[in-house]
Amino acid sequence: MNSGQRLFYDSESWKKCREAYRKSKGGLCERCLAKGLYNPGVIVHHRVHINPNNVKDPQVLTDFSNLELLCRACHAEEHTGTQKRFVVDDLGRIHTAPNAI
Repeated sequence: MNSGQRLFYDSESWKKCREAYRKSKGGLCERCLAKGLYNPGVIVHHRVHINPNNVKDPQVLTDFSNLELLCRACHAEEHTGTQKRFVVDDLGRIHTAPNAI
């Protein structure tokens, strides 16, 4: 994770946005809910992933249309088959993956 991304994820702006989005979705995983399942959403996922080119673009970072509340299983499914650049620990903290290039 580059320093711009780290600064964003550590920012009060992101923390407030993430919590507001979670509340707007009732705290439930959006993908599970679409299947009639009720699982808590724990990760606010960016549909367009954050990268060095868009790390300052508010449309990517905090626009609700680019966010999705997911449970851990759905978030893992979203990233299946892609090289893991980051991992999320049990407390929801993001770390550089051990095998990241």
